[in-house]
Amino acid sequence: MFNGIHCVLYAFFDRDGKLDEGAMRAQVDWVLNAGVDGVTVLGLATEVQKLSDAEQRQLVQWTAESLCGRVPLSVTITGNSVEEQRDRVRFALEHGASWLILQPPAAGGYGPATYIDFFAAVADGFDIPFSIQNAPQYLGRALQADDVARLIQRNRAFSLIKAETSAVDLAGLVERCGSSLTVLNGRGGLEMTDCLRAGASGFVLAPDVVDHSKRIFDLWQTGDREAAEHLYSEVLPAMTFMMQSIEHLICYGKRLFAARAGLPVHDRQPALQATEFGLERTAYWAARMDALASGSSGSSGSSGSSGSSATHSPADDTC
Repeated sequence: MFNGIHCVLYAFFDRDGKLDEGAMRAQVDWVLNAGVDGVTVLGLATEVQKLSDAEQRQLVQWTAESLCGRVPLSVTITGNSVEEQRDRVRFALEHGASWLILQPPAAGGYGPATYIDFFAAVADGFDIPFSIQNAPQYLGRALQADDVARLIQRNRAFSLIKAETSAVDLAGLVERCGSSLTVLNGRGGLEMTDCLRAGASGFVLAPDVVDHSKRIFDLWQTGDREAAEHLYSEVLPAMTFMMQSIEHLICYGKRLFAARAGLPVHDRQPALQATEFGLERTAYWAARMDALASGSSGSSGSSGSSGSSATHSPADDTC
């Protein structure tokens, strides 16, 4: 249930700065039409640090309702204490989460033993697969491969890892822990085919070009590596444009996806200010990705040009 392409949702806001329910549900429709293997909410792309506890719970609820169990739901868990994270774990489980991704606490900076103790305490007693998000460049703290192996020994529920690493470092992680760990990478899909060569079982990616990422993954899995490499080479410039930083991704990646899906974008401050040149390139890459999807015969999912709009009604989500 964990292999494949998992899509981490963007947070969409309305003109008044509130969460846009219609846009959030339409986003779920779009990524399901793209054929994703799972959906993740409350990740860095979801701007989780800008969301109140009530808003985080609202997004989990809306996402679970819209998915109706059609693909696995994973929820990123944040919080600066064990009990705060355990409370959010309980809420996610009540709303049908299939697995959970723990971020290290943002407060303080500690050695690996402290984070291993923290993660093990959060997961203690829960009967569900756990992952950690290992993203030192974004979160400022992470575990090394040997530390991850120690965490698995502490609690076998840690059967996945959400990595944000190079293909070379991913290969080392797979070599050290691969027999007991499903390795999913992120980084917007950069080095995607080399990560697959290194042993990645899948990816957790924002939705902007997720239809193409899904197609690349499927081609690779069926053994058509030449076609997978060719499609990756077509999509890589757009991935590179978006994946300069988390702030850049939220500014331009979200707009690229919104252009493809027909959704409005209203920033919640603080946010990177879009430039005229940035918007021009975003429009170019959105059109390029739609054209590529339209010309990909037999590709998984929709082209994006027929994506859902923010007029989605909650009534559409009857399971």
